[in-house]
This record gives sequence, C-alpha cells and structure tokens, in this order.
Amino acid sequence: MSSRQFFWFLTKSVILGLIVAGLILVVVPELRSGPGLTKGWFSEPPVSATRDSHFDALSRSAPAVVNIYSVSIENDTGLFRNQPRERASLGSGVIMTDNGYILTCHHVVKDADSIFVAVQDGRVLEAQITGSDQLTDLAVLKVSADNLHVIPQVDEPDTHVGDTVMAIGNPFDLGQTITHGIVSRAGRNGLSNYVDFIQTDAVLNQGNSGGALVDSNGILLGITNANFQIRDSRNRVRNVDGINFAVPYELAKRVMEEIITNGKVTRGQLGFIGSEYRGRPGIEVTAVAQNSPADKAGLTQGDILLAIDGIRLESASKTLDMIAETDPGTELELEVSRDGDLLTMNVVVAELGAQEFSRPSARP
Repeated sequence: MSSRQFFWFLTKSVILGLIVAGLILVVVPELRSGPGLTKGWFSEPPVSATRDSHFDALSRSAPAVVNIYSVSIENDTGLFRNQPRERASLGSGVIMTDNGYILTCHHVVKDADSIFVAVQDGRVLEAQITGSDQLTDLAVLKVSADNLHVIPQVDEPDTHVGDTVMAIGNPFDLGQTITHGIVSRAGRNGLSNYVDFIQTDAVLNQGNSGGALVDSNGILLGITNANFQIRDSRNRVRNVDGINFAVPYELAKRVMEEIITNGKVTRGQLGFIGSEYRGRPGIEVTAVAQNSPADKAGLTQGDILLAIDGIRLESASKTLDMIAETDPGTELELEVSRDGDLLTMNVVVAELGAQEFSRPSARP
C-alpha cells in the first residue's frame, strides 16, 4: 500500500468515526456532558428514583401545620391551699389564610388564658381566639405575621372511601409527625352535621387534634379531631386503634368563614326529628318538641313532610342541613301529608341554641 493510499484510508476512517460518534451523541444525549457512560442506559437508576414517596405532597402541606400551646390558670382547691396553678394544653392547627387565620379544635384552646403558635420555620407567635363552634369542635385563631405558608385547598375535595390520606400534627409534643392511612368513611358537609365526620385509620394521638388530614397531593381534606374511645370493664377510657375522625374540609371552611364574619356559627332549627319514609318520597316526622316552631305550626308525630318551600324532600340528613343553613326568622312553607290529606303550614325558623324547647312530644 502506497503512502497516498494509506493516507486516504486513514482519512476515511476518521471521517466515518466522527459520523458514528455524532450519531451516538444524538441518540444518547447523556453522553454530551457529565460522567458519560457511567449513567443513563448503561447503569441502574438510583434506588431513591424508583421508590414511592409523598415527599412532594408533604412539602406543600406540612409547613402550614403549626403546633399550638394553650395556657390556662386554675385555682388549686386543695384542703389547705387555694393557689393558682398553670395548666398547659397541647394541640395542632392549620394555617388557612395568608392574613393569619388558623383552624384548630375547640377543646385545644377552651378556657385558655394565652395561646402560642409554633410555626415550622421556627417562629413562635401569640394567637387570639376569633371564635369557636362547640358542635363541630372547631375554633378559629388569628396571628399577626408575614410570609405564612397557607395549606393547599380546593373548593370541593371530593373525598372518597379508599383515598390515601396523611395526618399531620404534633402528637405528644414530639414535633411534626406524619401518619398514613385511607379514608374509611366519608363525612357529610352540612351545618347539621355534628358528628358525621371523615373516618380514617391514619393514627391520631394526643396533640394531633386540630391538625391536617391531606390527600396524596397535599390538598386539605379535613381538620383532625379525635380517635374513637370506649370504656373497658374497669370503666377506664381506652383508645380503639384504626378509628379516627376529621371534620370535612367544606364544613370546616364554612364554620371558619361564619366565625370570621359573625363571630359565631348561626344555625336554624324547626324542632322536629324525622327519618326517610320507606318506599315513598318525603320525611316521616318521628317527634316534635313542644313549643318549637314546628309544634306551633301544627306539625305532629306521624306526619309526612313532603316539601319545604316547594323543594321535594327525600333525605332526612339533607333536610336537616337545609333547615340548619336557613337564617333564623325566615318563614318557610311546609307541605305535609297527614292520614292521606295534604296540608300546608307556615313556620318561622328559630336559632339553634337560642332557646330550649320541651322534650319532643308524641302523637297520641
């Protein structure tokens, strides 16, 4: 082979090599920079890249959950002393707005003389009680601070049984702790919903009350409230594992907004108890409180309540929600079936808790 031929062969080889290298860089862009062949197609991905994690969801929601410390002064009424004694309570709270409104449980701050909120960025803030609602065991606090992390919220979380959830709180003052579970039962969101809360098996302990129940995206589903308790054979209170509760978000937000606007939650009532009338539309009236608006209007036990202001009734719980959400003083028209006859009654809604009615009366 002559020198010219060798030179020509070498040139072609170099050109061919450059073309091949260029094609490889196009197909495998990871080789353009960095460690080259040590990563990408020719190595196993790191373990952390393949495992399931809720880190991103918690990064959005956990900074909005605060630790709450309430202090009250009680008189020690011992036999030979009567001195004030300081009592401290522990709980959690959720930052709901960027101007400092926090939701927690009523029992966490009940009778507190001073309340302190520990934010996850290290700040400790003094809080004031805006108002509370004992029926839902919710309270609203207000702090004055900037750069508060507000928990992610959507108007309708659409919670379902089986959804993955995480409870964020401060159990036993251990610092922020996350527990994990599913929704065992979805609660209702009406104002007459006093006890029908979200049920979950995510563990709650003392100090979790008032914390956040969030979904796998970090969206707030409810305010954690309590675990289920029973009394054993020795009459001691014992927690039941796997049965814990949270106030549904939509109800909690409605309560918060009413407290911020009016200082309290106002609910309407008519003073009767009812249940679905099996096989037919309407609500069967099972009891009527004496001297209540329903009693004064003429409603009696055994009546079938068919409609309120023209709205046909099929669910007792939704009917109670509708009444609870009606402003006291509002006049409603009731359509009633009694012994096959159709009757129309006018009734004025009273405020729940504003006055006590006599025990429900039964129709003879």
